[in-house]
Amino acid sequence: QTFLEVKTTETEIAVRNGADEVDIVMSAGFFLNKDYDIVIEEITTLRQVAGEATLKVILETGVLGTPDLIYKASVIAMDSGADFIKTSTGKTAVSATPEAAWVMCRAIRDYYNETGIMVGFKPAGGISTTNEALVYYNIVANVLGEKWLCSERFRIGASRLASNLLKEIHPDEPTYF
Repeated sequence: QTFLEVKTTETEIAVRNGADEVDIVMSAGFFLNKDYDIVIEEITTLRQVAGEATLKVILETGVLGTPDLIYKASVIAMDSGADFIKTSTGKTAVSATPEAAWVMCRAIRDYYNETGIMVGFKPAGGISTTNEALVYYNIVANVLGEKWLCSERFRIGASRLASNLLKEIHPDEPTYF
């Protein structure tokens, strides 16, 4: 929640220093106020500044709330150059939900069918168990298909999940994440 000039400078510095991926947060306030041109300008500008780096656009789906708004935000992000669309920063009251994931994956599928461009999906925020991760895996598998079941198109943002998975596999070994 800062000026586009600051976001642009931060992105330029990150890429100059070797970042090959850049995460940005869509301006939910502008989006909810229907200032779509501002949202598009921000994402498009940051897409250009990021150059060859993978651009992940975080939608904050818990703030958007409705399936229609989540779908619309997904399409705007993809039309503006997102390589991935991501549910959440994990810093809001509602982060990733299966419902939001399903809507976003439907938008990705529709976008692919219309443009031939494969945009990735990243659910993030609050995913901490194997069963929760499997829910998102199954949504991607069923809505988008096997072509999306690779790290170039599907990732799970779950800082606690790695430790929990290791504990399930090796309960007597120390936690690394």
